[in-house]
Order: sequence, then C-alpha cells, then structure tokens
Amino acid sequence: MKDGQEIRRVSTTAVIAGVCGLALVTGGGIAWWTANRSPTADTQSAAPTTAPVLSPSPAESPAVIIPVPPPTPVQVPQAQVPKAQVPQAQTPQVLVPKSPQPKPLQQTDTLTVQVYWTKGAIGKFEAVPTKVAVKQADNPDAVLQAAFNSLLAGPKDATVSSEIPKGTKLRSLSIKNEGVYVDLSAEFSSGGGSNSMTSRLGQIIYTATSLKPNTKVWISVEGKPLELLGGEGLEVAQPSTRQSFDKNFPL
Repeated sequence: MKDGQEIRRVSTTAVIAGVCGLALVTGGGIAWWTANRSPTADTQSAAPTTAPVLSPSPAESPAVIIPVPPPTPVQVPQAQVPKAQVPQAQTPQVLVPKSPQPKPLQQTDTLTVQVYWTKGAIGKFEAVPTKVAVKQADNPDAVLQAAFNSLLAGPKDATVSSEIPKGTKLRSLSIKNEGVYVDLSAEFSSGGGSNSMTSRLGQIIYTATSLKPNTKVWISVEGKPLELLGGEGLEVAQPSTRQSFDKNFPL
C-alpha cells in the first residue's frame, strides 16, 4: 500500500511539472509572436469583421430620390458680360430759338483825327478843328505823325488858313508816358509877326493833343528846345498844354 501511494504521488508531481513547463513554453511563444507580428496583420486582426451588405434586387429595393445640388454659378469677368440693351425713353426735343449773334465790328482802314487851323481874325487866334482821315496804324505815334503831315501840307478848305510857314517839316514825333515830343525844321521859326507866331504855336499844341487833350507837349526846332519864337521873342513854355496856351494867349 505504501508503495502504491508513493507511485501515485510521483505521477501527480510529474504531471504538474509537465503542465508548468508547457505553460512556460506556450507563454514564451506567444510573447515572441506578439513582438514580431506586422502592423498590417495586427490592424487587420483588430478591425472588426463586418458582414458584406447585400444590395437588394431592383424589384425589392424602394425608389430612392437623391437630391441634386444646384450648379455652382461660374463667375465671368464683367468685361465679357454683354450688357443688356435697355431702350431709353426718347425725350421730345424742344426747339429753342437761337439768340441773334452780334455782328463783328468791321475794322476800317482809316482813322479820323483832328487837325487845327486858324481863321483870319486880326490879332486873335481862333483854333478851327478839321477832321482828317489818316491811315490806321497799330501805334499812336504813326497816327499822330500822319496828322502832322496833313497839317504841314496846308488846308484844302479855303475858309481856313495856316500860319505855319511853307516848307516846315516834321523831323520827329514820339509819344511817351509824360507827353508828346515834336521836333520841327528851322522853317517853323521864320517870318511873321507876333500874331502869326501865336497862331502857329497854337496849331502845333492843339494838333499834338488831338488824341488826348490834356497831354503835355515838348516842342523843339532842329533838335533844340524852343524857348523863344520869332524876332520879337515870343516865350514858349516847356512843356506846353492847351490850358497853359489859353492862359498865356487868351483866345
């Protein structure tokens, strides 16, 4: 009996030792397999197995309406988009009468200036203005020179006369800011008495101021300022004006 019990104990111990060894071998194998497995296999094994969905047959599946999204509008550059032609309402035209245009002033080729003569009053100077047409010029000097040329040529009207000696010439004439400068030839101082001297002086002063009556006049003979006129020594003021002449030689 004792021998049988010992044999039974030995056998149980051997079985337990074998089971433990097998467990160790199995555990080592599982650890080795886990460390060396590929991610793909692990992922595939980890993914749950899904049963394939069987599509119903056309006869069994109900009609499904799939909403179709509206088309996305395509943005076109504005330059390429033709504008719609909108007919505009026609406004009735109102006829406005044209105002008469002013007629342009006609430029004449001649200009009228005054030249002064005398009348035969004894011992008294009487200035007689006569309108003379001269050629129009752009500068006043030329207009006044033309007036003096007409004066020195003598009157054409028999009712008036001139006390300026024949042969007197205009040497120069210029209009400046301060007044008119007249230079005459030596004939202007020749012959005649005091009445003649007064009259010829008045003719020069009045004709020189025909464009501007208040202008001052400087008179010279042969380039020298005229201070005394004639043998009797008629004193000439420099400059002379119409007012100073009328005061010194009352009409």
